Amino acid sequence: MKKKKKNRELMMSKAELWERLQTFMGNHPSGIFNYKDVAERIQAHSMGMKRQISEVLREMAEKGVLDEVSTGRYKYRQHGSYITGEVELTAKGAAYIISDEMEEDVFVPFSNLKHALNGDKVKVLVYARSRDRRPEGEVVEILERKRGTFVGTVQCLPGYAFLLPSGKQMPYDVFLPVERLHGAKDGDKVVVKIVSWPENQKNPVGEVIEVLGRPGDNDTEMNAIMAEYELPVKFPPTVERAADRIPLEIPAEELKKRKDYREVMTFTIDPADAKDFDDALSVRELRTGLYEVGVHIADVSYYVKENTVLDKEAYNRATSVYLVDRTIPMLPERLSNGVCSLRPNEDKLCFSVIFTINERAEVLDQWFGRTLIRSNRRFTYEEAQAIIEGADGDCRKEILILNALAQQLRTERFKAGAIDFDREEVKFYLDEKGHPTGVYFKRSKEANKLIEEFMLLANKKVAEFVGKPQPGKKARTFVYRVHEQPLPEKLDDFNRFIAKFGYGIKTGSRKSLTTSMNRLITEVKGRPEQNLIQTLAVRTMAKAVYSTDNLGHYGLAFDYYTHFTSPIRRYPDVMVHRLLQRYLDNGRSVNKEKYEEYCKHSSDMEQVAANAERASIKYKQVEFMADRLGQVFEGTISGVTQWGFYVELDDSKCEGLVSVTELADDQYEFDEKNYCIRGRYHHKQYQLGDHVRVRVAKANLVARQLDYELVSADTGNSGTVVTSKKDKKDKDKNRKGKNRKKK
Repeated sequence: MKKKKKNRELMMSKAELWERLQTFMGNHPSGIFNYKDVAERIQAHSMGMKRQISEVLREMAEKGVLDEVSTGRYKYRQHGSYITGEVELTAKGAAYIISDEMEEDVFVPFSNLKHALNGDKVKVLVYARSRDRRPEGEVVEILERKRGTFVGTVQCLPGYAFLLPSGKQMPYDVFLPVERLHGAKDGDKVVVKIVSWPENQKNPVGEVIEVLGRPGDNDTEMNAIMAEYELPVKFPPTVERAADRIPLEIPAEELKKRKDYREVMTFTIDPADAKDFDDALSVRELRTGLYEVGVHIADVSYYVKENTVLDKEAYNRATSVYLVDRTIPMLPERLSNGVCSLRPNEDKLCFSVIFTINERAEVLDQWFGRTLIRSNRRFTYEEAQAIIEGADGDCRKEILILNALAQQLRTERFKAGAIDFDREEVKFYLDEKGHPTGVYFKRSKEANKLIEEFMLLANKKVAEFVGKPQPGKKARTFVYRVHEQPLPEKLDDFNRFIAKFGYGIKTGSRKSLTTSMNRLITEVKGRPEQNLIQTLAVRTMAKAVYSTDNLGHYGLAFDYYTHFTSPIRRYPDVMVHRLLQRYLDNGRSVNKEKYEEYCKHSSDMEQVAANAERASIKYKQVEFMADRLGQVFEGTISGVTQWGFYVELDDSKCEGLVSVTELADDQYEFDEKNYCIRGRYHHKQYQLGDHVRVRVAKANLVARQLDYELVSADTGNSGTVVTSKKDKKDKDKNRKGKNRKKK
């Protein structure tokens, strides 16, 4: 018979145990423990130690170090501070709380979110922390939900159903009682409203408020994107009625108040499929080498008065949204395509900037005010470009004058340090059902740049007129379009990446940075890495936003800049028109805090629109590649993550994922610092920018996701490596066949 081993576990003094328990409970601030739990976690096994732990826990509760939440169960009493902030969910379900009250973001683990979702405004308890630890906390109250509706697919089970949400906004399935399905069937794509979320229940309870249709149908998926980003499908009846009441005729008394430019040669230049023309140019020669150039912008603010139903709806939308196959306009069609649109051979009300400009494109004089115009001709970009390239046509002299001036304005802008982010846009050819049949690239030519330069000039001069300090006068609140200088660490990361391609930028000064950045963009044109490097260059820069604080526009190299030229599709431009007229009339400055709130809303909605537009492009990419399953394409690694790498195809720019689970020759690990994944055993790596060949494996229309299989890669290692599981099986099969023949 074996002798029992004596328990040699050493007892601690009460002071030592107190310190150890306080450290343990402080490291698990959201946990609730009894003495047995604690004993197990700190590996105390003897009955004597367990009794001592129970006694010390009770004393710690009496001293206020712990809270006894129920008999014998304790929680660490927090000695932190409270903040309010916005939730930003991570891919793993945890979150960071972004708050103006703290410099660092506060990490909140999934278990402490209390059902808070992405974008929600919350109250957070920030735990006390040591110097070397990141701020951490827990949500104690949800102050304001960012959204109450979610899009997804219905999954019906006997007696109940669930919504399987699309996107990342809702990380939980939504429970749907049968009586709340309202006609939705298994597999339908729907919009669901959250009706309750009991605190002790993982899944919220929802109700179907709209059935969108069957997944995979073009209209269903586009409507799903609109619902996912809470974009309106149509205007409320009150808004439509208000628009319908606006007369097409201009009142005679209004004509008398305006400068009349109807006799000056005026025209618009827009995309071939454009319906809303919100800018026009006029030009006339005053004498040899001196011109009057008018930038005429639709006077939306005349028709859309402050605080009317039209104005409130325009503010809420803040911007028009351009999905692949449709436009969600900021203003009703009667205004956007009719009353306000600068259609040819119609009298139109405008807000104009009139420049006196010499042949060297120097502005000698300027005038701002309300005008009356009559466009003589509507040009497409292609028509204007043909004239620039030598074709004959209407307004040839005027177009060539403006093009010569625009080229000089552009040259001077780049001399001053502007950055040339002239990127290709991917567009789809669509059939009558909205199905993509082909891909083409929209490139900016001289006609596009002609319009761009005069719009930039008008925006700049309006911002200077209001924003430049005037002797003896107080600063006036205004809406600026600002673009801050990039963060040094982002520039360093970008420089390290492009060095792998043999490129580099200089970051010593603004001038050296912008010069070397423009040189880089020129050098990569036409090369396989062009789109990748230009995309990363844009991401390296700060985002442009609206603000009442004039911070200048780094990318354009302007000290003052605003948005004045697109009021049909951007609400900030409407605000700028109103403020400019107010200050021309010597009105008092408006409330800065109120307009800063307007600016933030406009910036937020601009981001929503951009996300929705990207989602629609991604859907069309997946739909386009679904017809090409099994086909092999050349591409470039455009993104690297812990779950694999993304490949952008050279010919269509369609991006898909090669999962690490499909790489059979090694166990791959993510190296975030070097933008690569690397094999643990053979050290083969796949890095951002590597050229690869991939096969289209899956095209998930519902998830808007493409999956590729790696066929071969040029990663700087010698030889071509076959690495996908499918290719490995084929290779093994061929090897076995050869062995059989030898036998």
